[in-house]
Amino acid sequence: MMDMPRKQRRPRSKLSDVAERAGVSAVTVSRALRRPEMVSPLLRERIDTAIKDLAYIPNRAASILASSRSNVIGVVVSSLSNGVFADYLRALHDMFQPKGFQVMVFNSAYSPQEEEKAIVTLLGQRPEALILTDVDQTPYARELLEHSGIPIIQTMGLTDRPIDINIGISQHDAGVLATRHLIELGHRRIGIIGTNHDSRGCQRVAGYVDAMQAAGLHDETLIEVSPIPSTVKMGGELLGELLLRRPDLDAVFCGNDDLALGVLFECARRDIAIPHALSVVGFNDLEFAADTHPALTTIAVPRRDMARLSAEIVLEIIRGSGQRPKTTRIDLGFKLSLRASTQRSGRSIS
Repeated sequence: MMDMPRKQRRPRSKLSDVAERAGVSAVTVSRALRRPEMVSPLLRERIDTAIKDLAYIPNRAASILASSRSNVIGVVVSSLSNGVFADYLRALHDMFQPKGFQVMVFNSAYSPQEEEKAIVTLLGQRPEALILTDVDQTPYARELLEHSGIPIIQTMGLTDRPIDINIGISQHDAGVLATRHLIELGHRRIGIIGTNHDSRGCQRVAGYVDAMQAAGLHDETLIEVSPIPSTVKMGGELLGELLLRRPDLDAVFCGNDDLALGVLFECARRDIAIPHALSVVGFNDLEFAADTHPALTTIAVPRRDMARLSAEIVLEIIRGSGQRPKTTRIDLGFKLSLRASTQRSGRSIS
């Protein structure tokens, strides 16, 4: 077999090559890469074309040293498969990318230790801000963040000790609202299925327990909680476990919409009529919740608003006035999205 001649590799393109190809100065190319909003759209298009033609790869390390700016926003989310975080990340990208920022995403997989590793790695990349989807960091991660010198936004939940700025909701109070809705409909045997692998899930369960105790309805046999992250399949499995103990169950609060969807599927398999035989409440109001059959009653969490407000605050600090908001703990609240999966039981709480 005859050997094919090896293709000679072209040397790596330089910033000066891009400038020459685009017919501009190297300073203009650098500005277009770092602050695209400061360059006219026509000029930016010429520079982008030259970059693509030359397969130019910017030297980010040199750019950071020259400008003290990385144009990188670090984000640590709890999951890359959960729809909650997909919506959240999309909103962040929509806010940051038009401003010339790259969003660097790490997945903690609901593990404080993995989150700590992600924070260490991200801080090594000299991001201009960090946005986190948790409020319970390890002591070492918290110390790193407190001394990072950049904006730190903790989101999703609320904490009395924000590292810098905290934007979220009370997961506990949202759990109370979901449970009270079922109580007010006259249900007595209200179960909960959920997970306790992260603080948000634990707080929702705690809200359920407090609401049930206040109504004199608390019963440990009505609680089915898993130590691992939730899936749709798990929703059906947890409902099955709960029904083994409590076949008289007349309502169930699901710790998130994925679990609730699994409950709907399992009820269809068992010919359990929803909401006539069992009222079901979810949590998060994911996109599919309004399109299930029956449509899912759920707690609507303003996750896109959390992401957008986080981005607005970061941009104001690093590219605007430099001022942080007067309130460092911002509660965006939540609401009950009332749909067809719940109905009045016909009984009253005595």
